[in-house]
Amino acid sequence: MSKLYIVPTPIGNLEDMTFRAIKVLKEADLILAEDTRTSGKLMKHFEIATHMQSHHMHNEHKTVENIVKRLQAGETIALISDAGTPAISDPGFLLTRACVENNIEVECLPGATAFVPALVNSGLPNDKFVFEGFLPDKKGRQTRFLALAEESRTMIFYVSPHKLVKTLGEFVQYFGEDRPVSVSRELSKLHEETVRGTATQVLEHFTKKDPKGEIVVIVGGKPEVKKSKKL
Repeated sequence: MSKLYIVPTPIGNLEDMTFRAIKVLKEADLILAEDTRTSGKLMKHFEIATHMQSHHMHNEHKTVENIVKRLQAGETIALISDAGTPAISDPGFLLTRACVENNIEVECLPGATAFVPALVNSGLPNDKFVFEGFLPDKKGRQTRFLALAEESRTMIFYVSPHKLVKTLGEFVQYFGEDRPVSVSRELSKLHEETVRGTATQVLEHFTKKDPKGEIVVIVGGKPEVKKSKKL
């Protein structure tokens, strides 16, 4: 029975790899990898010899049709990204959608993803939250900020290190200097760090300290205005 497996891989610490993920990758007919060189190190560490094929944002539009045909022919294929869960700000959505449209079974294994520990570490409300991923670079960026300024749920962003200070400055501008912010970087790695405070305080911290590594930013939602009771 053919199936597409979505397989999470560690975001830093190799000990976060699950037994089941290793088993699926060893037994699959093919592994689709965002970068075969990066994933090759993971395969070597866990002694996984399954053939890998490159599947990334620059070629996925062209490769999906052929992958679907291979699945329809009875193959079992596993999809991985460089780190974390595929399709979360990584390639995977197009292939998953194509499989669903063609009645091919899809199974996503539970496992590592960066935003969940960052959200829990933040100490901000996590009963309701919205995942924004990477903000637009130019077109639509201001429009997105204006819309998010009214968002009452906790917000999750992925931010590259060289854009962190700029983004924190925009948080101050659009959300207010006292909005609570938590920045987690290098999650599960040796130099893991979480910096919490107001938007202004966190901006000041990273203005003085050059940010490095993979970064997840958690921002508190717009506080509700309490209506005064009528006498």
